[in-house]
Amino acid sequence: MGARNKARKRAVDVLYEADLRDADAVTLLSERVGSPELPPINDYTVTLVEGVTANRQRIDELLVEHAEGWTLARMPAVDRAVLRLGLYELLWRSDDVPPAVAIDEAVELVKALSTDDSPRFVNGVLGRIAGIGDRLRSTLSSE
Repeated sequence: MGARNKARKRAVDVLYEADLRDADAVTLLSERVGSPELPPINDYTVTLVEGVTANRQRIDELLVEHAEGWTLARMPAVDRAVLRLGLYELLWRSDDVPPAVAIDEAVELVKALSTDDSPRFVNGVLGRIAGIGDRLRSTLSSE
């Protein structure tokens, strides 16, 4: 597993925990940085957690809009965390993460962490958003 894969997995862990505890993900992450009991935290993990947190309201709006009949509350918490991370990479990190990579990485994470139905669901939601990614990125840069 490469450094970015591990960073994504760690970011999903933090986002998932923050969601379940109704806590701020950046605060949770900062409590872990430099902890002697934990492995060092990759800079990309920090970038992902901070990016998802900073854009969470817009990310959640887009997820609800494109999840076709699914509310955020109805989604498994792991799927929610993976979708948030995948959508952040898809729209806000597209300069260094190609859309296909963002989707593939999200699908691989959810395969390892969630239900048998989750990979298809995550792929479908992110795929729909990727189809209008250029248009969304242009509106995000003007917000």
